Amino acid sequence: MGGRGVIRLKYVHAFRDRQGRMRYYFRRDGRRTPLPGLPGCGEFMDAYATLLANRPKPAELRPAAAPKSFAALAILYCGSPQYRSLSASSRTNYRRVIDGFLEEHGHRRVDQMTREHVDIIIGKMADRPGAGIILLKRIRTLIRYAMALGWTDRDPTAGVRGYKSKEIHTWNESEIAVFERRWPEGTRERLTFALLLYTGQRGSDVYRMTWADISGGAIRVAQQKTAAKLTIPIHEALDRVLSTANRSHSTILATAYGERFSVKGFGQMISAAIREAGLPQRCKAHGLRKAAARRLAEAGCSASEIAAITGHKTLAEVERYTRAADQERLARQAIQRQSENQSGKPQVGEVANPTDEAIKINSLAWNVALPRGIEPLFQP
Repeated sequence: MGGRGVIRLKYVHAFRDRQGRMRYYFRRDGRRTPLPGLPGCGEFMDAYATLLANRPKPAELRPAAAPKSFAALAILYCGSPQYRSLSASSRTNYRRVIDGFLEEHGHRRVDQMTREHVDIIIGKMADRPGAGIILLKRIRTLIRYAMALGWTDRDPTAGVRGYKSKEIHTWNESEIAVFERRWPEGTRERLTFALLLYTGQRGSDVYRMTWADISGGAIRVAQQKTAAKLTIPIHEALDRVLSTANRSHSTILATAYGERFSVKGFGQMISAAIREAGLPQRCKAHGLRKAAARRLAEAGCSASEIAAITGHKTLAEVERYTRAADQERLARQAIQRQSENQSGKPQVGEVANPTDEAIKINSLAWNVALPRGIEPLFQP
């Protein structure tokens, strides 16, 4: 806060909300706390003094990791090129799952883990099957790194099958129309929706898009997960929505306070918009990426063309996204061909020997000279 005649308070930030009211926050070390009242009043200053006096507690020192334990293994793995070569978002996700595993099992020796132990650990996560699948993958990552180090000669996760993953729902056209009716052009929610649907990108890439990324009728994307660099032509529907957007912030999407979204904040915003539109629980933000691939497949785009938009590294991943669209298209073609042939039998022109020709061939066959002594067997 600053300006002539204005109280200057360290760590205090002011923003104007949608109703035009000023909001004040104490912001330090990445944490933001709302302040009551107005600067200078007793309530405000008391809260400010309390926050200013409170410093974060120093992190508690962890006990040294036991030799050949999972805790010791994790320290080595997180310093390895294998881990450091991952994208920033992948490293964060890996570390979150591994740290959760270490809280209960970090003290255990790696070479003492058995298949039975793995089944018990994963079996306890039946109520969270998705998290169970991810945990199994991370345990397997640690075990195989331990094998490379020579800490163990067997993989107790080998053959262990995680829970059957639930495929993310691909939005259909009626669901897309429901969202668009609830959130008209000019709203931040519609802008977010259009960016997800017409670029086919993940939410982790959409919330970081800036106005500077748009040039020559296309938008440049550097995918956070894969590091793929894409140039995606802007669809006319997206161009129309962008033309009504507020350009006062560097990022295309901004919070109500004019700040850049965090990953968590972005996810909460679009999830709330989906729920407020009255859509079913199966509709998730990531399903719009799949809807984008579906639309491209229905338009007759090849797997390579779709991958040029979505940034998938392998065609198998694209085919997994568009399997339903391909199945429906092929099924329609099959039924259409069947309808053109009402009898369900091949057309006469498609048979090797049509009826008249077959009769002629048979009549000639009876006139063929046969060996003597077996004529009766071949007479009609």
